[in-house]
Amino acid sequence: MKRFLLPLLFCTLLPFHAAADDAFLAGTTNGLYRITGTNSRLIWPAREVRKILNDGSRWIILSLEGLHTSNDLKTFTPISDGLPVKVIKVPDNGSKQFVREIQELKDIELHPTNPAVMVTATKDAVFLTRDGGTSWESLGLSAQTAGVKAVCVLDLPDSTGAMRTVVFMSHPIYGISWKYADTPRGAWTDLNNGLYQVPTIRWPDEVADMVAVLRDGKPQVIVSNTFKPNIFRLDWENKRFETFWTGSTPLDTLDGLSPGTHSLVFTSPSRIRELPLGQSVETAAPREVPDWYPQLAKLPGVLLSARIPAKLSGNRGALSLSELWLLSPNRQQAPHTAEARGKAGNYLPVHQVTTPQGLAKHIETLKKNKLNMLVVDMKDDYGYIRYDAKDPLVRELGTFGRGINLEEFVKTAKDNGIYLVARIVVFKDRGLALHDDGKYAVWDKKENKPWQGYRMVKEQKEVASTTEPQDPSYIRQYYDEHWVDPYSEDVWEYNVALSRELLARGFDEIQFDYIRFPTDGLNLTDAQFRWQDQGMDKESALMSFLSYARSRIEAPISIDIYGANGWYRTGARTGQDVELLARYVDVICPMFYPSHFEQQFLAHEPAVDRPYRIFFHGSYRNAIIARNHIIVRPWVQAFYLNVSYDRTYYNQDYVQRQVFGARDALNQGYTYWNNSGRYEDLRPDIDTSMAYPWEPPAENAGNLIPFFSEDPGAFR
Repeated sequence: MKRFLLPLLFCTLLPFHAAADDAFLAGTTNGLYRITGTNSRLIWPAREVRKILNDGSRWIILSLEGLHTSNDLKTFTPISDGLPVKVIKVPDNGSKQFVREIQELKDIELHPTNPAVMVTATKDAVFLTRDGGTSWESLGLSAQTAGVKAVCVLDLPDSTGAMRTVVFMSHPIYGISWKYADTPRGAWTDLNNGLYQVPTIRWPDEVADMVAVLRDGKPQVIVSNTFKPNIFRLDWENKRFETFWTGSTPLDTLDGLSPGTHSLVFTSPSRIRELPLGQSVETAAPREVPDWYPQLAKLPGVLLSARIPAKLSGNRGALSLSELWLLSPNRQQAPHTAEARGKAGNYLPVHQVTTPQGLAKHIETLKKNKLNMLVVDMKDDYGYIRYDAKDPLVRELGTFGRGINLEEFVKTAKDNGIYLVARIVVFKDRGLALHDDGKYAVWDKKENKPWQGYRMVKEQKEVASTTEPQDPSYIRQYYDEHWVDPYSEDVWEYNVALSRELLARGFDEIQFDYIRFPTDGLNLTDAQFRWQDQGMDKESALMSFLSYARSRIEAPISIDIYGANGWYRTGARTGQDVELLARYVDVICPMFYPSHFEQQFLAHEPAVDRPYRIFFHGSYRNAIIARNHIIVRPWVQAFYLNVSYDRTYYNQDYVQRQVFGARDALNQGYTYWNNSGRYEDLRPDIDTSMAYPWEPPAENAGNLIPFFSEDPGAFR
């Protein structure tokens, strides 16, 4: 591997204004704080202050409320005009209000020599300003699939040697792309040579952050990985990345890159670290920088960002630190994670526990395997209510099937120390879709009836042997799914009423499934959402529902998501954007079933370790994508599927390898899924001290179990 020297100058070449850049600031989930000595004071209440920059004359602050500037740290002026807005519907006793909020911005970066030029991004597009934020221009996205993690802007030479402004973005699936700012409608160009790739995956792994620096007086770009200990520098002339530093751990997150005068400072789990930039550092050990821990650790809320003035930086120059939530792996932001942590159990089809004998059998299975949780359908995939509901709204709108006597069921479970989770299928609901002539249904605008997705299949006909061959004819085959309108506040109210009753009558947690729009059917374009209010889109609908539910449910809320949406930072196809949904829930349950991924996914040798790899890497990735807001409790595959990998490897070891992977990454809990309620392939639950009953996997974290946990002696 080529080694190189990287002397560095701080990238913002502007006159230093002591009055503007002399403050020690920190951003938390509560707002912006000014730190003086050992004391701190809230100077601006805002939701999640994620980044604090200074361009030499003013402060630029990124929060969940968009972008703001301040000249005096007293008045904060928005500079988000022209950036996308989300419309959130807020129902209230039969009426409704609408709240407009800036769509979540993923990053903000200044041009290193022209602070009037800045770049930011939503998950759907990159935006550039040339006038300090007065106006913003969309540069589009490098892929049709939504997703952006980081952006960067600086001047670099083109093929003729002329300096031109170049914008970079990192996509969570497709890697880094760039385009010239003076051709905003031009195509993005991929630039991924030299970046790290996960074995068996075609595209480079996600890039967490990108920063512009100066090397020998020339502009340069440094990038880091989100899930691996890698830092790269860009060789612009040859359009490839070279390794600057790589670590030895199987997982790590290097984010919030901040170039100082002689070092690169960055955030990682439990620690702020730095690498020297004036020497070869490919194999150097990063040094911890604990200088500001005492002041930062005392702040209320979860720490997210900080701006360290030059006078307090230890001769590093002014530093902008971000993604500081990484310093507290054991501290989730959601309100009910303490109750939900450490739960492991089984999903049960409700018809198997409608009798005392059936419930006793499954409780015995839990005890045998040292499990403490049951997940039970209370509103199933067809919309059937599976308990003796008493709530008036539930009785009015619900369709009832065979279920349980709730008080008896809850008492037996509680007598055995079992944590109860009520699974509620939300937007896939045949009963409610057909209620009152389809009042709440997703509507088929072409056929004027409740919409149902279909595919075309060959019609099966009996043909006499003497008949001439004919071209096949095709008929519709409808999916066994009926959907209600996710924009409907009446649908939200019904599901929340159901949830509140179940909690009042003894359940501990509500688990929402099918929190998404329909995705299957040749007639998807015929689906009409009649409850959609002006300005709302699919993301707005999910945000509105979960915000409504969160405000009315004082207990843990969990949601189920596809495995791919837990692996990648994108809500592709389903709208299940983990980074977004994590704001409203306490637990996310990704379905990392090995059988459901492409069969070569992580199946490199030794292929037997594939279930471990998927859960080890997947659980960690899900937690990081969610910014540690929530508990990650993955679904574990306890069933055989007739696919190539399962045909070769499925057995009890296959099942248990998944559990070891979840333990080694996070150790926050898991749930076995077997649709038929057959749990013959389980082994007793494990703790962090249990050794592997097979050859240790190459990716295992060694003594760091779980890997994403607070390191004693680090940030406090």
